[in-house]
Amino acid sequence: MKPYTPSWNAASIASLPPGTRASLLAGLSPVAKQWLSDHWPFWAREDQLAPDGDWTTWLVLGGRGAGKTRAGAEWVRALVDRGAAGRIALVGETFADVREVMIDGPSGLTTLAARNRPRYEPSRKRLLWPNGAVAQAFSASEPESLRGPQFDAAWADEVAKWRYAEAAWDMLQFGLRLGDKPRQVVTTTPRPVPILKRLLKDETSVVTRASTYANRAHLADAFFRSVITRYEGTRLGRQELDAELIEDNPDALWSRAMLDEVRVRRAPELVRIVVAVDPPATSGPRADECGIVVAGVDAAGRGYVLDDRSMGGLTPLTWASRAAKAYRDFEADRIVAESNQGGEMVSTIMRQVMPTASLRLVRATRGKFLRAEPVAALYERGLVAHVGALARLEDQMCDFVPGAGKSPDRLDALVWALTDLMLGAEAGAPKLRRL
Repeated sequence: MKPYTPSWNAASIASLPPGTRASLLAGLSPVAKQWLSDHWPFWAREDQLAPDGDWTTWLVLGGRGAGKTRAGAEWVRALVDRGAAGRIALVGETFADVREVMIDGPSGLTTLAARNRPRYEPSRKRLLWPNGAVAQAFSASEPESLRGPQFDAAWADEVAKWRYAEAAWDMLQFGLRLGDKPRQVVTTTPRPVPILKRLLKDETSVVTRASTYANRAHLADAFFRSVITRYEGTRLGRQELDAELIEDNPDALWSRAMLDEVRVRRAPELVRIVVAVDPPATSGPRADECGIVVAGVDAAGRGYVLDDRSMGGLTPLTWASRAAKAYRDFEADRIVAESNQGGEMVSTIMRQVMPTASLRLVRATRGKFLRAEPVAALYERGLVAHVGALARLEDQMCDFVPGAGKSPDRLDALVWALTDLMLGAEAGAPKLRRL
């Protein structure tokens, strides 16, 4: 049976007056409607379709909401539907990201499939298609889990955020060894991190780019009113919206080269660990981020930044509970919380969720830049290391200059943590008071 092929495309439909467009769509035959629903190349932008040519890695650089996840999922779906791939790796920052974005998300593999729909086996972390194809889910935070399995295709999402990016990527490449031409797609918002620079220089990579604006028709107006207005034209906006690879701000106190030099895979035995909290001034869905950073110090006095659990849109009880969980997870010795924005409320809410924890309130009496300078000096001397990559925290560190842009909540929490651990008695350090 000859396949159905229309004489029009998505662009021609979109250009019609609303009434004409509605009449055209209403008059389609069942075959045409099914074709229209299933045929991704009809709807896709050119940057969402895999380029022709002899490549191994298709690198899709996109702004937030640019449709890069859809591009990755549709590429995998097309391979499976035509029998071009049977063993596929799905690699995200965490297992939760793989499940919630790549598999079950609005543009995920199970959501898109009208036919040949895969089913997910949670116990084995894999997708099974009716035609026998299998996709295995992996967390980039556990690179060793990629040692052993082999694949003929892979989809790697948000590589620029992976905590152990180099190790996870290398393990994935060793496993991409089935079939005549194993290939992979990488969907990510760009950041000037080593793994992304490496892929951009690789002769076997092809690159497509898309800004957030390219997908405007499919994004909520509220998103554009709040996010676009706030970040348009800024360095962060150029990265997160325009998908530009923005290098370090030359006026910032930190550089990525500095952070890469002191990065380690794991921390040694630590003698003290603190969880630092920089609470937002407001609460609820539109609240600023609450900075929550975990750091420790070893017997030699070297500091280690262990985790960044900052998050936006939290109520006071939620961010306090999140900080308390970090305290328990890392068996910390103290919670350090800035009290400028909440005063005694900060103490009250923290005591509510962690009544027996050691708590220290700190009050900023000097500007952020002046408080950050002594901490940056510790990095310059090689006295602080990051355990793995902490992408969003490091973005703030390498872009922060006084008076520029939004208040860096993650960076504030980092400064409080390392000040408490390593600078508490030095001249110019923030004044601390114990409850």
